[in-house]
Amino acid sequence: MSLTELLPAIHALPRIDKLRLMQLLVAEIACEETVVALPTDMSHAIWTPYDAYDAAATLLHVLNEDQATLHDTASSASLH
Repeated sequence: MSLTELLPAIHALPRIDKLRLMQLLVAEIACEETVVALPTDMSHAIWTPYDAYDAAATLLHVLNEDQATLHDTASSASLH
């Protein structure tokens, strides 16, 4: 059965069945991937920008350099 044949039936499904279908398809695609999924029975650390003061300082430094470059370019252009 082709996708064009399936689409009308999918559109007619109730919302909960559409969500279940999405979940089933995502799980199936994930199984086909070579990436190993993280175990779901334990917690995993994730990176967050909170308390990332070094990253904030680096970003501020880059933004200040960019602003200085723009200011210098504008000053040079007004002199000509």
